[in-house]
Amino acid sequence: MASAYGSWPSPFSAASLAISGSRIDGARYSAEGIWWSESVPAERGRMTVRRQDPDGSVHEVLPTPWSARSRVHEYGGGAWTVTDDGALLFVDGDSQRVHRLAPGADGPEPLTAEGPRYGGLRRQQGRLFAVREDLRGDPHERAIVEIPTDGSAADDDSAVDLLARGPGFFAHPSLSPDGSALAFVRWDERRMPWEASQAVVLGLGSGTDSDSDSDTGSVTTLPGRAALQPEWVSDGEVLLASDDTGRWNLVRAALDGTTTVFPAAPADTGGGLWVLGQRWFRVLDDGRILAVRTDGSDSLALLDRDGAEIRVFEVPFDADLSIEDSRGSRVLVTGQGRPVSPGLWELDTDTGALRTIRGGAPADPAWVPGARPVTFEGPHGPVHAFDHAPANPEASGEPGTLAPYVVQVHGGPTAHAAGAQTGWITYFTSRGIGVLEVNYGGSTGYGRAYRSRLDGQWGVVDVDDVLAAARGLVENGIADPRRIAIRGGSAGGWTVLSSLVRGGVFAAGIDRYGVADLRLLAEETHDFERFYLDGLVGPLPEADAVYVERSPLTHAARIDVPVLILQGEDDTVVPPSQSAAIRDALAARGVDHEYLLFPGEGHGFRQAQTIEAAAEAEVRFLGRVFGFASRP
Repeated sequence: MASAYGSWPSPFSAASLAISGSRIDGARYSAEGIWWSESVPAERGRMTVRRQDPDGSVHEVLPTPWSARSRVHEYGGGAWTVTDDGALLFVDGDSQRVHRLAPGADGPEPLTAEGPRYGGLRRQQGRLFAVREDLRGDPHERAIVEIPTDGSAADDDSAVDLLARGPGFFAHPSLSPDGSALAFVRWDERRMPWEASQAVVLGLGSGTDSDSDSDTGSVTTLPGRAALQPEWVSDGEVLLASDDTGRWNLVRAALDGTTTVFPAAPADTGGGLWVLGQRWFRVLDDGRILAVRTDGSDSLALLDRDGAEIRVFEVPFDADLSIEDSRGSRVLVTGQGRPVSPGLWELDTDTGALRTIRGGAPADPAWVPGARPVTFEGPHGPVHAFDHAPANPEASGEPGTLAPYVVQVHGGPTAHAAGAQTGWITYFTSRGIGVLEVNYGGSTGYGRAYRSRLDGQWGVVDVDDVLAAARGLVENGIADPRRIAIRGGSAGGWTVLSSLVRGGVFAAGIDRYGVADLRLLAEETHDFERFYLDGLVGPLPEADAVYVERSPLTHAARIDVPVLILQGEDDTVVPPSQSAAIRDALAARGVDHEYLLFPGEGHGFRQAQTIEAAAEAEVRFLGRVFGFASRP
């Protein structure tokens, strides 16, 4: 049936989008079965923990109102783990204290005292390690710690063993097989981890490490730039990811100083270290290695102990992959893909057999045909993107018309989109609205050179690239040039507003908790990103004029198309003052705009009612601006 693009009837409602918008975060094996963490949008986005027993039955381990969520570095990650006897160790989302929930217990009991935050929990050889962040003093303190699991530190903070502390940030604690040393990642507070970070091995003997101000043994810094995820392969050897080759590549580093760089692949085994729990490779019991490879989309490769490729697995998931745990030849992998929804899978690396544990629902190709990788030429080189064309087996566009499109800009900006099926994209495409996800210069997944395009050029390269992609849609006869909108959140919201300031291409903008004023962001943002702008724009006060010139708020008078602004009231990453400032600037000039502030929401929307309201508002806004009858 031919009907106007944007007004197609769709079975994908905003309510179903909100209910189905669960996020799986981490998975573990135990003697009892397979555990994972999952968001519950209907319960204000609470992160519960569930377990599948060997007989296939599923149990909720963490009851309401408890939520396993870390706020270390604000983005958290690694908020729970499991003991050998089936106890859940988790970070309580409200207090940020680590708790223990024993089997059959009436409720969780605290393991750490009030005050510090914890995240990146890792239990090895019966010992619990974590990243700790204490914001009570000035300066703020961060550390790698060992937490006693007997409850002795619940009221005595000094019982937590500070293994390494000091300025900067920490991630990925990993205990050697003999328990004598701990490897981890650290980076300077003035750098981001994808710019420069180090893998460090710390002897757990007595002595003093002047770099970390804690009682330790020897300290060895392993070779590698932008190091990630050190994992022990023997007592004297660590496997880690480093991007010295221009791609994140695996490196075997011995403590005697010798290194073996694995054969380079045209892909990354690694990515932006935004959260503490993600893992890009896993050393199996027999020494083989399962690794994620990212070149736009993700794949899973099995390597021998020297890095030679054994096989690449045919799996339906190809985005945001994390190798969570292993047992023998079996591994647990979380992620999402073009033909499947987000999920948790168990892969047998010997046979290639794949079992779905949670989520991973296959998409109907009639409704979700899959994203098409596309490349456009931009002023700074090729621009990579994924095209999600309108798809509805029960409707088609009117003859002689082209579809309206939304150009989606990911956040970060050091992140990337992989073309996966997501509920909100299907919500749009099933109604006849195309979506183009753009990986502008600065995005991960295409190597350091592509990522470095944005150095000092945020607000220039990203804008040039999304404009080039939008023009490419028109030149290739894909999109209606009069009905192209731009949509993005956080750093993506900055690019939305900056592109609207540039003008001439986009007919509307959807700004989700975006940055409007760089100087205000520099003043108000949190520690983890406090110096991020130094690399993206320039250091202050030397670059003050650039901050003013680049800020969309400075040039808000140039925005002359409708804008929808969505903001969480409790956002500490990009505070509401940013959205309020651009709203006021548009209102002062009488520019068509809508502003929605959502109570109880932080940086990113987690509550079902918010997800539903935001989706309906976006489609309604586009229908009003582009002249089609929207069907929320």
